[in-house]
Amino acid sequence: MGLPTTEKPSTTMTGANTNPPPKTSMEPSKDEIDNILASKPSHTGTSPLDPWATQFSSAPQEWHRTTSKKLLRKIDLHLLPFLILMYLLNFLDRSNLAQARQGTLEADLGMSGTDFNLATSIFFVAYLLMQLPSNMLITRLRPSIYLSSAMALWGAVSACNAASQKFTHLLVVRIMLGIVEAPFFPGAVFLMSSWYSRAELTKRMAYFYSGNALANMFGGVIGAGVLGNLEGARGVSGWRWLFIIEGTITIAVAITAAFVLPDYPNTTRWLSEEERAYASWRLLADINESDDQNTRSVWDGLKLALKDYRLYLFVLLQHLSLLSQTFQYFFPSIVSTLGYGKIETLWLTAPVWFATFLISVCVTWTSSKTGDRSLHIFFLMLLAAVGNAVATGTTKLGARFFAMFLMPMGAVSAYQIILSWVANSFPRPMVKRSAAVAIANMFGNTASIYGSYMYPASAAPQYIPGGSANSVVCLLVGLLALFLRYLHKWENKKLEKAEAEEAENPETAAVAASGDRRVAGFRYIY
Repeated sequence: MGLPTTEKPSTTMTGANTNPPPKTSMEPSKDEIDNILASKPSHTGTSPLDPWATQFSSAPQEWHRTTSKKLLRKIDLHLLPFLILMYLLNFLDRSNLAQARQGTLEADLGMSGTDFNLATSIFFVAYLLMQLPSNMLITRLRPSIYLSSAMALWGAVSACNAASQKFTHLLVVRIMLGIVEAPFFPGAVFLMSSWYSRAELTKRMAYFYSGNALANMFGGVIGAGVLGNLEGARGVSGWRWLFIIEGTITIAVAITAAFVLPDYPNTTRWLSEEERAYASWRLLADINESDDQNTRSVWDGLKLALKDYRLYLFVLLQHLSLLSQTFQYFFPSIVSTLGYGKIETLWLTAPVWFATFLISVCVTWTSSKTGDRSLHIFFLMLLAAVGNAVATGTTKLGARFFAMFLMPMGAVSAYQIILSWVANSFPRPMVKRSAAVAIANMFGNTASIYGSYMYPASAAPQYIPGGSANSVVCLLVGLLALFLRYLHKWENKKLEKAEAEEAENPETAAVAASGDRRVAGFRYIY
C-alpha cells in the first residue's frame, strides 16, 4: 500500500499534508498501488490514525476502490472461512440432539413426555445468562484467542454428551454446553462489525449465517451416516458416536482457528502498520466516528445502548424472529411425520437445508445491493408464514413436504438480514455496538426457552399448536420490520433537519436517535 504522494504524513492532524494528490480519471498504476503508505509516520499525534487521516481523505476515489478491494480480499480470506466453519460447528453441536433422537437416545436414557423439550430449552437458559458478560469482555481481549478457546471448550463438552447414562446427566451437559457456547455467536457478529462497513457487513453476515443452514444440512447427512453405520460399533450406541465424532472435529478446528482468526484492525497480527491505519480509517469514514475500544469503558457502552430506544424494538424483532425458527430443533421429528424411516428422514432434511442455504445467500446479496433490509424481511416472513400454515393445515404428503421447504427458506433467510441490521444500526462506539448486539441476542434467544415446547410429540403429525402460532409470529416479524423502516426514515429526517440548523448555527450538531452527537452525513439504514 502507498498513497499517491511523495510527501510523508506528519505526526498530527494539524501538520498533515493538506495538498491533495493530482486527480485522475484513470485507474492508478501498479507502482502507485504498491507504494501506498510508503512514508511511515511517527506516532506522537493523538492516535495512530491521526497522521494518516488527511492523506487518506485526499486520495482519489480510484485509489480507494483499488486499495479497499485489496484489503477486503485479505480480510475476507482470514476472517470469513473460519467464522463460517466455526458457526456451522457451533450450531451443529447444539442441535445434534435432534439427530440423536432418531437413534436410541430417548430409550437409553429413559426419556419420555416432554423430556426432550426440556433438554432442548435448558441449553438456552445457560446460553443467555452468559451472553452479555461475554460480549462486554471481548472488547478487552484478543478475539482470535477468546473465540477459539470457547470453541475448544464447547467441543469437549459436546463430546461429553456421549457419556450420559441417564436423563439428569444429559441435562447437566446441556447446561454446561450453553455456558461455553455463549461467547461465540454475538462475539463473531461483533468482530465482523469491527472490520466491515455497514454496506459490506450485510453480505458478510449472509455468508456467516449460512452456517446455520449448512449445519442442519450436514447434521442430517452425518446423522444418517453415523446412526446407519456405527450403531453398536465397539458396543457403543450410534447416538454416542455422533456426539464423539462431532465434538472431536470441533476441537481440531478450534486449535487451527486460534492461528488464523484476526483481532481488531488496529491490533491484528497479519496487517502492516499502514494497512491497520487504513482499515480503521475506512470505518471512521463510513459512519464518522472512531472505533477505538479504549476510549470508553464497557459500562459506558452498556449505558449508551440502554438509552437508545431503538434497541428495544430490535430486541423484540430478533426475539420474534428466533421464535419463528424454533421448529428447526425438531425438524427431523417434523419430517418424520411424512411416514418414512428414521434414517430416510435424516436424508430428507438435507435438500431442505441446502435450498435454504441457496436462498439465504441470494436474498442477502440483493439486500446488500439495494441497501434494503425491511422489505426483504417482510416478504421472506410472508413466505415462512405460508409454509407454516400449509404444513399445519393439510395432511397431503407432497404439500406438506413443499411447505417444509418454505418454513426455513423464509424464516432463516430473514434472520440473517436482521442480524446485520442490528449490528449496523448501532455502529459506534465499539463498546455500545458490542452491548447492543449482545443484549439483542441474549433477549432474542429467550424465545428458544419456551419455543422448545411448541412442538410436543403429542401434537404430531401436523403440530397444529406450533405451526399456527408460528404463522402468526412470522406475520408480526414482517410488520415490525416495516415499522422500523418508517422509524429510521423519520430519524433520518431529524438528522437532516439538525444538519440544516447546524449550517446556520455551527454551535449545534446533528444528533442521532441515541442522543449521540454525529458528524454530518450519518444515516440509518432501513
